[in-house]
Amino acid sequence: MLDGFGTSGPMLAGMKFSGDELVGMIVAVSFAAGLNVYATVATLGLLARADLVTLPPALHLLSSWWVIAAAGALFVVEFFADKIPAFDLLWNALHTFIRIPVAALLAWGATSQLSHEKQLLATLAGGVIAFAAHSGKTAARAAVTASPEPVSNIALSTGEDVLAIFLVWFATKHPIIAAVIVAVLLVVIAIVIRWVIRALRKLFSGREVSSQAPNQAV
Repeated sequence: MLDGFGTSGPMLAGMKFSGDELVGMIVAVSFAAGLNVYATVATLGLLARADLVTLPPALHLLSSWWVIAAAGALFVVEFFADKIPAFDLLWNALHTFIRIPVAALLAWGATSQLSHEKQLLATLAGGVIAFAAHSGKTAARAAVTASPEPVSNIALSTGEDVLAIFLVWFATKHPIIAAVIVAVLLVVIAIVIRWVIRALRKLFSGREVSSQAPNQAV
């Protein structure tokens, strides 16, 4: 059994990951869930079915064909719903209450062999990372929704779907590199969110000035 996340001792029971690799896996999967939770769950289940990843006992349910089918069906629904301008903002707002809790539960199940303190820490980290990914996705979507053409919205949504699936698969092969990729993406998200906030402030301040101008003229 591992003494902590950062050690490189024996593999975790039921998982073919060392401590560092487990951290990388949690980081990558949590980020993917923040982008598209249904694609994340379905991909994990299919990888387990194909014996490409060994899930811990607490997550064995993901390899059930019922769970895979349900996640796949919901992924298809999200695939189309998430590409409709304006409606996608409402869709993402509602999924704040789905993506983040599911990511936290995945992190909880992945660390069921660790102490309760470390398990809680992993759960919190999973939820925070998913929230960051979800927030970045929402901010980017708000930025392109104002565009009258639907191409940018569709391209952005498709890219998010592909990235979520890729991260989950890649994390099973190279979890540490996947975590580094997520770290870079988190920096990009911070920059995007800051840019969107500035743009919205300028937009609303401009509207206030234009609305006050007629009153001053009177």
